[in-house]
Amino acid sequence: MKKLLASKYKLLKVRGYAIIYGRDTVAGKLFDLILLGFILLSAFLAIFESIQIIDEHIHTLLVVLEWIITVFFSIEYALRIICTPNWRRYVFSFYGVIDLISILPIYLSFFVQKSKFLSIIRILRLLRIFRILDLVQFTQQANQLKRALKNSQTKILVFIYFVLVLSVILGALMYVIEPHDKAFTSIPRSIYWCIVTLTTVGYGDVVPTTAFGQIMASIIMILGYGIIAVPTGIVTSEYSRTYKKKENPKPQIASTSDKAPPADYSFSHSHTHGHCRGCGAYPLPDGALYCPQCGRKQ
Repeated sequence: MKKLLASKYKLLKVRGYAIIYGRDTVAGKLFDLILLGFILLSAFLAIFESIQIIDEHIHTLLVVLEWIITVFFSIEYALRIICTPNWRRYVFSFYGVIDLISILPIYLSFFVQKSKFLSIIRILRLLRIFRILDLVQFTQQANQLKRALKNSQTKILVFIYFVLVLSVILGALMYVIEPHDKAFTSIPRSIYWCIVTLTTVGYGDVVPTTAFGQIMASIIMILGYGIIAVPTGIVTSEYSRTYKKKENPKPQIASTSDKAPPADYSFSHSHTHGHCRGCGAYPLPDGALYCPQCGRKQ
C-alpha cells in the first residue's frame, strides 16, 4: 500500500512538473497563459483599488478577486516547491524569491492595511514571459547583463562610496558658506541639497543665496554630469567584455580521463556547449542533459 501511494505521489510530481515548468504540452502552455493573465489582472486590481472613485463603487469585487489570485499564487508556489527536484534551489533562486514576495503583501495586510498595495510587485513575475515564450535570445541577453552587473558591482560600490564622501564634504562646505537662518539650517540638510544637485534633480526647496554659494552650486552641477556617466561606463565596459567572451569562447581541451561520466550526462552532440532552454544559461557543460543552474532537462 505504501509503495502504491509512493508511486502515485511520484507520478503526480512528474505530471505537476510537466505542467508547471513544461512548455511543450497543451496543459503546460495553458497554465503559463493563465499565470500571465492572473499576474496582469493582479497589477490592474492594485492600481484600481488605489483610485478612490473606482474603489468606492467596486471595493468588494476588487478584494474578492485579489484574494482569489493570492490563493492561486499560494497554491502555485507550494506546488513548485513540491514538484521541483531540488526545491532549495528554487526557493532561494531569483524567481523563487519573487514568487514568495508576490504573495506576502496580502497576508501582511491583516497587520498593515496599506501593505496590500505592494502586491503590484507581482508585475516582476512577467519576467518569466521570456522563458515561457521560449525567447532564448532575450534570456541570453538578460543573463549577459546580469553577469555584467555582477562583475562591475565592486567598482560601482567604490564609486558610490566616493560620491557619498564627496557629498558630505561639499554639503558641510555649503553649510559654512551659506547663512544658517534660511535654507541651509544644518549639515544633514546641506548634504541633502548636495545629493539633489549632484544627481541633477534640482527640487528647488533648498537654494543658495550668497554669490560664493551659487558659484559652488554651479561647480557641483557641472560635476554631477560627469558623475552620472561613470556607472554607465563601468557597466557598459563589463557588458562589452562579457559579450566578447561569449562570441570568442576558449577552446575546450579534450579530457583523457577514463572515468565514467555522471548519470545526468550523455554524449549527445545536440547538447554540446548549447544554451539552456529554460533559463538561457550559456554555455552548458559538454553533453549535459540537465542545466546545472535551473535543473531543466535539455
